[in-house]
Amino acid sequence: MGLAVLVFGLAVFFAAHLFVTRREARAVVIARLGLLVYRAVFALVSIAGLALIVWGYAFYRAHEWIDVWSPPAFMRHITVVLMLIAALLFTAAFIPSHIKAKAKHPMLAAVKTWALAHLLSNGDLGSILLFGTFLAWAVYARIAAKRRPYVVVAAPPAGWTNDLIVVVVAIVIYLAVGYVFHPVVIGVPVFGA
Repeated sequence: MGLAVLVFGLAVFFAAHLFVTRREARAVVIARLGLLVYRAVFALVSIAGLALIVWGYAFYRAHEWIDVWSPPAFMRHITVVLMLIAALLFTAAFIPSHIKAKAKHPMLAAVKTWALAHLLSNGDLGSILLFGTFLAWAVYARIAAKRRPYVVVAAPPAGWTNDLIVVVVAIVIYLAVGYVFHPVVIGVPVFGA
C-alpha cells in the first residue's frame, strides 16, 4: 500500500510540475483562472502530492521494504559530500551571488545533486522510485528551461559578500539537516554511526 501511495503521490506532484513546462497550456490556464488562482491550485496540488509522497514512503519504509541492491559502504561518504554541494546550490537559489549566476538554475542543480546522492547510497525499491523520479524530473526541467529563449539568468552582484553568505547559510542548513532533521524525522543518522 505504501509503495502504491508513493507512486500516486509522485504522479500527482510531477504532473503539476510537468504542466509548468508546457508554457502555452499554462498561459491558457492562467488567462482563464487568473494568476493567483492558478498559483493557489498549483500549490494545493503540489502539497497534496508531496503529502502522499511522504506518507507513502514512510509507510513503505516501515512495512514494505524491498531491497534491489546493496550499495557499497563508501557510497555513504560520497552522499555526505554531495549533500553539502546540494545545500550550497539550494541556498544559492535564494541569494543573488556568483554561485547562483554560475549554476544558472541552482534549485534544479540542487535537486539533481540531492537525488543522485541518495540514489548512490540507497538500494531499495522505494528509494530508487523516489529519488530516481526527482532526478529524472530535474533533468527534464533543466532541458525545458534551456529551450526557453526568454529565460534570463541573473548577473552576479558586485563583490563576494553574498557568496560568503550563501556558504555560511548552506553550512548551517547542511549541519541542521545532518544532525537534527535526518536522524530525528527520517530516522537515519548522517554523521557518525
